[in-house]
Amino acid sequence: MSKIVVALGGNALGSTPDEQLKLLEDTAKIIVKLIKLGHDVIITHGNGPQVGSISLAMEYSHTGINTPSMPFPECGSMSQGYIGYQLQQVLENELEQNKIKKSCVTVITQVLVDAKDKAFKHPTKPIGSFYTKEEAMKISKEKGQIFVSDAGRGYRRVVPSPKPIDIIEKKSIKLLIENGVIVVASGGGGIPVIKNKKTGKLEGVDAVIDKDKSAALLAKELNADMLLILTAIPKVYLNFGKENQTELNEMTTNEAKIYIKNKEFAEGSMLPKIEACLDFLDNNQKIAMITSLNDAIYLDKKNIGTKIIKGGEKNE
Repeated sequence: MSKIVVALGGNALGSTPDEQLKLLEDTAKIIVKLIKLGHDVIITHGNGPQVGSISLAMEYSHTGINTPSMPFPECGSMSQGYIGYQLQQVLENELEQNKIKKSCVTVITQVLVDAKDKAFKHPTKPIGSFYTKEEAMKISKEKGQIFVSDAGRGYRRVVPSPKPIDIIEKKSIKLLIENGVIVVASGGGGIPVIKNKKTGKLEGVDAVIDKDKSAALLAKELNADMLLILTAIPKVYLNFGKENQTELNEMTTNEAKIYIKNKEFAEGSMLPKIEACLDFLDNNQKIAMITSLNDAIYLDKKNIGTKIIKGGEKNE
């Protein structure tokens, strides 16, 4: 039996709660199929669109009478809660239909980051809705938020994306897994917290941790056999979107580093996924895989997704 950390993309969850619930019903079928294959599954997910929408709604409501402002870390915890609630619901429904006696629970997860991480000086993580340039400039002037052009689709707010250091609730997560519970954890990369040097207490910070990098850290902490990153495409490609596009069935960590050096993978898209796989495979002989949600059910078949393994070039 393999222990697999499955990382779901936040953009694949839909733009509204109703749309998300419908999409998650299909996701649940695939995850339960992995369980039927004999795997222990731990689920993590993105939350970029969701936490952005929550933050925007809270800011809008704050313009009303006696409505308190809501800090960004609390918005992150809300996104973990409502995405987790829906995941639990669809998974438990699917488990019951398949007569599998397992339960599912969401752990609201804090992830430790370094207060001196250079990311805090250079916000890069897009969140929330798309705006025109004029709308973004107006909001930036009024609220001091930073906006950037996002893949030609419009302008989005960006926040810092520091590196995850530790999973605060890892002991609780391990205990649940050891008792056969399906766990949803580190949603949205986890709620970023720092440790106050003066008080020794944890404090939430305005940031979004890359969910794939948190998934890699979670997989290492849990000694998972595989990190499975699910995205919109079935494999990783070289020269993606060009006439000479080439699919990769397998690559080693050394090959991946060469591809990164040659800028084969787009920043903010495939690059952080490859980097997360390298983080997971550091000092272990496990397997990382990047594939689509629909292809994940064929995990036991050959040539599914792109497998990344530790080592040099395959022809060595």
